[in-house]
Amino acid sequence: MPITKPPISSPHTFVFSWRRFLLHCTIIGTGMFLGLLAWYIANPQSTRLYETAADERLNIMAAPHIHIALDANSSVGITNRQPPQIEVLRGNVYFEIKGDMADKPEIKVGKAFIRNVGSRFSIQMHKDGNNEVAVAAGQAEIHVASGRHLISARERADFDGFNVHNHQLITGSDIAPWRVAH
Repeated sequence: MPITKPPISSPHTFVFSWRRFLLHCTIIGTGMFLGLLAWYIANPQSTRLYETAADERLNIMAAPHIHIALDANSSVGITNRQPPQIEVLRGNVYFEIKGDMADKPEIKVGKAFIRNVGSRFSIQMHKDGNNEVAVAAGQAEIHVASGRHLISARERADFDGFNVHNHQLITGSDIAPWRVAH
């Protein structure tokens, strides 16, 4: 009986190895992660800060359809996202949102968020954490820990991060008495 030799493996023969498979998966996964990270970092979020001194007022256009008026000793931060995210840092701020936008800005005041469903309203931020919103036209929706509260035109309400209270009717001159019409 002739003796047969085992087949000689050529260098081009594929041999499956779990170690090589996992190594390649790790390399591909790392490459994908770094690619996504580079894509995310390529468009960083920036924030513009506007503030006023004790004796000045400021009118700004946060976007083509968002006009903001700051009272003395007031400041806001505005992101470059669409829609812009606005944070009231201190003082009195008046907002006028023009047009019928589907994505209205979100405004952070302390621990509360205000989504504007209308067009004109003012926010007063107090040092004690109790804040006030007064709506001239349309509606504003306040999101606090206790839930969502809708404030309509010619109404004002006090709020903090947890509750909305002192909801009442007001006159037009109570909305932003410091604001000079332009």
